[in-house]
Amino acid sequence: MHKKMTITLDEAVYEGLYRRVGRRKMSQFIEDLLRPHVLDSSLDDGYRAMAADKAREAEAAEWGNALIRDMSDASR
Repeated sequence: MHKKMTITLDEAVYEGLYRRVGRRKMSQFIEDLLRPHVLDSSLDDGYRAMAADKAREAEAAEWGNALIRDMSDASR
């Protein structure tokens, strides 16, 4: 859900923002800049680190596939 907000910028800053990203993309540009400073990203960082661990990912895939096989065998 998005919230509408009114902000005040120096005219030169506004013009630079307009030239750089365009009128219809300013909100997303500002949100992308602010997000890492105002939201806790530690959970995202943790998931990113886990995904980078290839041995852990291989073990998790093996476990998941074994679980699917067990469930498939149990339904017969």
